[in-house]
Amino acid sequence: MAQHIIKEDMRDDMGKGRDSAREEIERIQLTKLKDTVRYIYDRVKPYREKMDMAGVRPEDIQTLEDLKKLPFTYKADFRDHYPDGLFAVDKKEIVRYHASSGTTGKPTVVGYTRNDLDIWLNNVARIACMGGATEEDVAQIAFGYGTFTGALGLHGGLEKIGASVIPMSSGNTNKQIMFLQDMGVTLLVATPSYALHLGEELRRRGIDPSKDLKIRIGLFGGEGMTEPMREEMHRVWGEQFVCTQNYGMSELCGPGVSGECTQLCGMHINEDWFIPEIIDPETEEVLPPGERGELVVTCLGKEALPIVRYRTGDMTRLMYEPCKCGRTTCRMENLSGRADDMLVIRGVNVFPTQIEEVLLKIDEIGPHYEILVERKNRLDVMTITVELIDDRLLDSYAKLSELETRIKSALKSQLGLATCIRLVAPNSLRRFEGKAKRVTDLRRMDFDMAEK
Repeated sequence: MAQHIIKEDMRDDMGKGRDSAREEIERIQLTKLKDTVRYIYDRVKPYREKMDMAGVRPEDIQTLEDLKKLPFTYKADFRDHYPDGLFAVDKKEIVRYHASSGTTGKPTVVGYTRNDLDIWLNNVARIACMGGATEEDVAQIAFGYGTFTGALGLHGGLEKIGASVIPMSSGNTNKQIMFLQDMGVTLLVATPSYALHLGEELRRRGIDPSKDLKIRIGLFGGEGMTEPMREEMHRVWGEQFVCTQNYGMSELCGPGVSGECTQLCGMHINEDWFIPEIIDPETEEVLPPGERGELVVTCLGKEALPIVRYRTGDMTRLMYEPCKCGRTTCRMENLSGRADDMLVIRGVNVFPTQIEEVLLKIDEIGPHYEILVERKNRLDVMTITVELIDDRLLDSYAKLSELETRIKSALKSQLGLATCIRLVAPNSLRRFEGKAKRVTDLRRMDFDMAEK
């Protein structure tokens, strides 16, 4: 089964020229795009109305360049037509529902036909293979099960390649560690932050993952992973630990849109099922290849919930140069942040990932941090709380002061603005079983209170 999936993975193994491989990918995309646009126009009233307002009809889509004629799809469209107003099939054809993991308001509800599920899980299987998974692996899934797409997506994809799956779910660290030891787990599925917490707990108990466990692979998603975070992961889990990240969104299918191969040079997009674009988030103009902007994705061939030009809010760029692994699909650079995660502090654009990259290069502090933004005397103030590695530093004011100054200087150099630093004892910050919540912005709360 694994070999079948790899064959479908658009590798350049048979000596096909890269130009002809790109032409073949684009031929597949155009055929599916035409069918998708006609399908969505005929079956989904809100899309038909948007296309009519934009003055575009299905027959106007004759080239991939014509994609930009189509209107965007926004998250608000899901809210406006909650729960299933964007579906293209009758309820009796839906075999699975999922929903976004949003914490406020109504969730984004997505549905799958039997064929949708098969395509989705095959895409996930491809990505698992890219990350080094095989039918020999024992995979422990530490994602929360439920309407979140991550757990069941990776579960089904790994089963497709023949791996053994342990549906552990999130939390219960004691049981996680017991199964890692007793079941000979070789592959871990989790968020990067929870994987790091789990590795630290193993070390605290005197367990060296590189010597005492069989673990060799991490397939991470749900949140971004910076290169310093990957280095920290190797420090905790061992150099044998190959950790890759994958990308997806509930609205698009869940995990399975793209994923890193073991060369770790960007996430390969399953281009026979997804067409990526990069736009300027302000002007909404399509940007040339290689430029960084907001990722826009069109899903191809979905039956239940076809999506055209979905604005993800994620910031990245596309890379079309050859990959050492031999795959011919384009890659998206690991995310530099979400457009809606960006903080504007005294006129400076700041992504939490930028802060993380600085913090993880400083030996005396750990990988866990919290960011608090508030307004004092009409000025924005950002306070970053970080954990010390060694609590003995708390006994030396001089060493603490020197470390604080060094952190502030490094952040000032990276961000271009001053920050406040709060140093706390090891293991004093909250650990997260799912997506880590790093940022608290009180400015919005203050504004809302003032409005009342």
